[in-house]
Amino acid sequence: MSRAMQCQSCLPWGSWAQLPRSLAGSRGTRSVSVCAAAVPGPAGRCFLRRILCTSSIFLPRGSVRYQGDFQEISAQPGSSRHGQSQLRNVASSGAIKKHQKSLSAWFSHQPNEERQFGPSFSLDAVHVDPVIRESSLEEILKPSPDLTIQNQLQQPCRKVISLNNLFDVDACGRQVKNVVLYGTVGTGKSTLIKKMVVDWCHGRLPHFELVIPFSCEDLSHSHAHVSLRRLITKKYQHLRDVVPVLEASNLRVLFILNGLERLNLDFRLAGTELCCDPNEPVPPSAIVVNLLRKYLLPEASIIVTTRPSAVRRIPGKYVGRYAEICGFSDTNLQKLYFQMRLSQPGCSGEESQHRSSAEQENLVEMLSRNLERHNQITAACFLPSYCWLVCTTLHFLYFTRTVPPSQTLTGIYTSFLRLNFSGEVLDSTDPTHISMMKYAAKTVGKLAYEGVMSRKTCFSEEDLRQCFEVEMKTESELNLLEVFRSDVFRFFLSPCVQPGKEHTFVFTIPAMQEYLAALYVVLGEKKTLAQRVGKELSEVIGKVSEDVAVVLNIISKVLPLRFLPVLFNLLKIFPRYFSRVSGKDKDAIAHTMAEELFKEEDYYNDDVLDQINSSILGVEGPMRHPDEAPDDEVFELFPIFMGGILSRRNRAILEQLGCSIKNLAAFEIAKAMKKTVIRKGRKGLPPSELMDYLFFLHEFQNERFAAEAVRSLRAVNLSSVKMTPLKCSVLASVMSTTCHEVEELNLTSCNLDSGSLRTLFPVLLRCKALHLQLNSLGSDACKEIRDLLLHDKCVVSSLRLANNPVGEQGARYLAEALAGNRSLTQLSLLHTALGDPGAEAIAQHLAQNQHLQELNLGYNSLTDTAALRVVEVAKRHETLDKVHLYFNDISEDGKRALDSLRMDRDGVRALVFLTAGTDVSDYWSHILNVVQRNLPFWDRERVRQHLALLLQDLESSRSQTANPWRKAKFLRVESEGSRETRCPSCKC
Repeated sequence: MSRAMQCQSCLPWGSWAQLPRSLAGSRGTRSVSVCAAAVPGPAGRCFLRRILCTSSIFLPRGSVRYQGDFQEISAQPGSSRHGQSQLRNVASSGAIKKHQKSLSAWFSHQPNEERQFGPSFSLDAVHVDPVIRESSLEEILKPSPDLTIQNQLQQPCRKVISLNNLFDVDACGRQVKNVVLYGTVGTGKSTLIKKMVVDWCHGRLPHFELVIPFSCEDLSHSHAHVSLRRLITKKYQHLRDVVPVLEASNLRVLFILNGLERLNLDFRLAGTELCCDPNEPVPPSAIVVNLLRKYLLPEASIIVTTRPSAVRRIPGKYVGRYAEICGFSDTNLQKLYFQMRLSQPGCSGEESQHRSSAEQENLVEMLSRNLERHNQITAACFLPSYCWLVCTTLHFLYFTRTVPPSQTLTGIYTSFLRLNFSGEVLDSTDPTHISMMKYAAKTVGKLAYEGVMSRKTCFSEEDLRQCFEVEMKTESELNLLEVFRSDVFRFFLSPCVQPGKEHTFVFTIPAMQEYLAALYVVLGEKKTLAQRVGKELSEVIGKVSEDVAVVLNIISKVLPLRFLPVLFNLLKIFPRYFSRVSGKDKDAIAHTMAEELFKEEDYYNDDVLDQINSSILGVEGPMRHPDEAPDDEVFELFPIFMGGILSRRNRAILEQLGCSIKNLAAFEIAKAMKKTVIRKGRKGLPPSELMDYLFFLHEFQNERFAAEAVRSLRAVNLSSVKMTPLKCSVLASVMSTTCHEVEELNLTSCNLDSGSLRTLFPVLLRCKALHLQLNSLGSDACKEIRDLLLHDKCVVSSLRLANNPVGEQGARYLAEALAGNRSLTQLSLLHTALGDPGAEAIAQHLAQNQHLQELNLGYNSLTDTAALRVVEVAKRHETLDKVHLYFNDISEDGKRALDSLRMDRDGVRALVFLTAGTDVSDYWSHILNVVQRNLPFWDRERVRQHLALLLQDLESSRSQTANPWRKAKFLRVESEGSRETRCPSCKC
């Protein structure tokens, strides 16, 4: 290992901070094209690959200049007029127009991940060109001395070139024929090529008369010899009449070779023979080599896209221009991208268009302010693919009205990685053919996991060396590490922007650290030294066991060594024993998940969805002082991602990325989780932690497991959790896994509206006690509640709607519900702005109800008439026992009338004042407790006036009694009431 490290010190890329600069800054004006979809870099790599393999493209002649740093080969002057005439006939044929139409229709089919932006979002709607910087081979091979984001943002604009100028003459005035367009993972190479093809298809790229794109991945899978003519017609049938005259004409042709890193090219004459005949069958790699050599179709222009590590595979003498895609190195481009993506019509769905439009504008404004702070998100959004992830996450958080079973946060991150990596191998020349994602899970995942365990998000170069370089033993491993550093490293890690930490690294998106840590654990990469050695020894013994058994059987027949088979049989026990011991790893994974999910130190943090929202949009308010101690890092997404990765859909996607998680392993982990996760979930959890637990069950996507977990939750307390449409959908989805009745559902102060109630309708039906206080529920929401209470499966017995703007119309809906409901026994409408009309509507329908036992109409500005009307109806009610009327505008005459009704009642108790004649009311403490709980939400001046009236009534009643015991009770109640009067803003 030490020798390997010595070899590494000789590698050209130096220290971790000396990575080749790929995020070159640009403060100049950039062009923006509103014409093609901005799916992440290889966002549609698989999608693009299908297009490159199935379509032909042809447009009328345009004009363009070509240049290159190789010797120009002039076009053959002897092109036949017959061939040109035939070509013009083909170009003007209706078949080409049909092909262009079908090509446009094909590009309109978006990946599933893209469709969540609404039906109005199309591939022709939005595209922001990334910064393209002219480079050179020397600059590519020379490492940059620094990689701080601040330097990149402050760097002056230099050598920026547009896509349309890639084939302009170079600095020496030579024509460019071959262009190498390179960039790291996520910078937008594939998207840029898609845009180029779409532009040409729609007549926006007139420089070329014919564009022929090829996927190098597709070519790498073809081992049979094939001619260039056959290769083109096989991929693009519409060009079968054009190919025969391709060489003889002066047709301006552009070949696009996307993903050159997939091909192993050999430019030596001994390795790849010369070929100038388009009809000669040769290996596909030989066709590419001879096209780049300009030996085959010398007049054709070629643009090659590749990752930085594969740039040197093409000798410099065959390249006219190197161009680097630097992503959105200008923050103005980032803002423009977000403005376009988040402001698309239909992005927020069809309902509540006006409100959603305002919410979209607010999101864009908050995101723009966060970018202006040069926050860590600015560094992340250098990569267009991360801009896509930010928009997708915001869409998931804000515009998800209903959650399909397959739509999870883990699914978004898994699909995001599939769109960027698409199962690509890290190095096609390496015999192991390890996928990029598998390599990242083993290395970056280890760094992420160790950071989570030590609650750390910033990593020094020493931390990186410990995770990446310590176990390097062979030349192959060092080569893979070099390729990873060059092509993939900046996709996951970027320099920290916090003052004083410029030379440390953080994960580009904070949640990505937790995702990779979860993947590292679930894949079983977290092993002790004994486990690693035991596994290797078990594999060796298992491989040689059969051969050794045959040899020992032969020897035992010749020699009297009967103990040898016995020893060998004992040796064969080891693999079976090790497999049983290794099965304990699944228990360890489940234990880790449970421990991280129910950490008591995280109990009173915001729920994870709010944490993600804050990480993207920032926290409004004054910025933290540099000398102020930072808050402890929170990693509550880590166990949730562990559960999400185990879902069937995510495991299928990870299988495509080379990260295999077997069904048996997932089953054993889920089985072990029942012993830990469900048992700990039964304990009382704070509201935010309970929301995280429900979100974990949603991400896990295991209905049987979720049903068993939900059955153990007899009461669900989510008070003060901001219940966004997404959270309501998650709650409804998880609770729908079982049909058991819920004893209590507390949604107090949860920002609910009528849409929330509509989403939660199936859950609310099964709740016996329903707390909906402090939610700004108006008449529209009361209409939903009416439908709920009139449903034949409704079991709600206690409904609390205090401190909601119900109003007169809402009261009418609730009165209709009272008339037909058979389950409700307690209804609280405390401080709901009913007024006399609302109380009258309830009184009219109250007689038709036969089950209500308690009705609270306190603090509703009721006058004597309405109060008396309600109590008179209540007297005749069969079951109604208690009516709350305190803090209403009831006069002394009204009080006496109510008191006479109370004396003459047939079982109803009207709670109006703290006194009952010359005695203290039995419910004085209840009334004062109600005041104390609701003081923060009530008009304090009005409450003070009401309390003063209550105190006057207490003093009057105390003076009328001679009983010392009663006087003492009066004094005690006066003391409590006086405290509330003196200090209405606190609970002391």
